[in-house]
Amino acid sequence: MTQRRSVSRRLRRGLGIIGLIGTVLLLAAVAFFYSFTFTHLDPQAAMMRAIKEMLEHVALPLIVLLVPVTIMVLRVIRQAFVPLAEAAAEIEAARGHERGFRIDASQMPAEAVPFTEAVNDLLTRLDESAMRQEAFAADVAHELRTPLALLSLELDRLDHDDAVRLKKDVAAMRRLIDQLMLLAQIDADAAAQIAPEPTSLADVASDVVGSIAPVIIAEGKMISLDTDEPALIVNARREAVAAALRNLIENATRVTPVGGTIQVRVGPDATLAVRDEGPGLTPDRLRDLVQRHRRADHASKTGAGLGLAIVERIMAAHGGRLTTDPATRELALRFPEP
Repeated sequence: MTQRRSVSRRLRRGLGIIGLIGTVLLLAAVAFFYSFTFTHLDPQAAMMRAIKEMLEHVALPLIVLLVPVTIMVLRVIRQAFVPLAEAAAEIEAARGHERGFRIDASQMPAEAVPFTEAVNDLLTRLDESAMRQEAFAADVAHELRTPLALLSLELDRLDHDDAVRLKKDVAAMRRLIDQLMLLAQIDADAAAQIAPEPTSLADVASDVVGSIAPVIIAEGKMISLDTDEPALIVNARREAVAAALRNLIENATRVTPVGGTIQVRVGPDATLAVRDEGPGLTPDRLRDLVQRHRRADHASKTGAGLGLAIVERIMAAHGGRLTTDPATRELALRFPEP
């Protein structure tokens, strides 16, 4: 592996070489001067006298001078790179809140300012590109909702064998549009740094289970809710958390056979978990499925592979994680402790 070039190491090496060359030249000049001063002595005595004079009047002062100078030079070099280390720490601290982040160039050395400004300009262009993509997705989704609603109304009036199938297709398209709008909203909220609000996970779970239970029961399946800690409050965006939980329940419904039960659990920590009667997901498989447009074997054939990607994005926006336990066939939303 190629060794990285270190500016600090190159500075130290360069200063060391300069000091060594200067010392050698100084000693050579002194030796040449003393060769004339001690001409009245025999060669051996002149050499010993010259060596003694150089040690006392040249080498010792050089050592006394070079030691503190070396210490100060090393300290100055380290301090010169402190702003870069602080900038790196700020960048790392902004993980999860990259949108709108810029490096503070006010404390940067003059030599590093062009590089800092170039990075900030790149971040600005990336933010603008992301905003354009989000706005496009939101606009398209919004414009499609009205014609789909009208189409659904027309299908309600249609007395034909294919009407039911067409209505299901339209409902799937509306579901996709809702997912696209939700993704755009999550990204927009994160970009605007909208502060989450205190949210009861138990209340969210109760609302979601209550709204989706009739559909699950109509399919011949059951759903249960276990709230270990009904008073647990986390800082979150309620609608986004509800959407994440609803996606997990819908996934669990698809893999649970008729007569089976989907179990929703709140707690014991800042956790919302959904357990199904399917084969379970391994961590590697989950990492693959959270990539947009990847489908599980049990995924809806009319969907767009966005379900788990949306859940993962929601949890990332809240500083949490989507985890899986294949042994218990459970997917969990784990939020930071309040």
